[in-house]
Amino acid sequence: MTHIPVAHELRLRARPPDKRGWVLLHAAKQLDRPPLRDPLVATAIRGRELHFGAVIGVARLVDCHPDQGPEHCTSPWAQRDVHHLVLADIHELPLPVPARGALPAWKPTQALVDQVLQHLPDLRR
Repeated sequence: MTHIPVAHELRLRARPPDKRGWVLLHAAKQLDRPPLRDPLVATAIRGRELHFGAVIGVARLVDCHPDQGPEHCTSPWAQRDVHHLVLADIHELPLPVPARGALPAWKPTQALVDQVLQHLPDLRR
């Protein structure tokens, strides 16, 4: 079975996480409105149902590095002057799993991990 050691919310942190591997992607309890003014964000969420206070996906955290400027971090999503999380193998859950998050990163219960993995049977292999 896949081991998911820690959960991270989708926003970036000033202090980088020290662990790598599978993480739960948790949406905050309420909407942070200022990012909605960013055209990139507005386009990405247009027509999508937004979920709050829930695990909405899983991913592998493969790296975390400080911002190295636009010449090195060319992604349009790269926020300046913060650490960038590098995710791989991202899987959106077909249904969000309600869960209470916490700051900073938090360790989910095994029951929550099991509930999330029920939605992603291919990850259990």
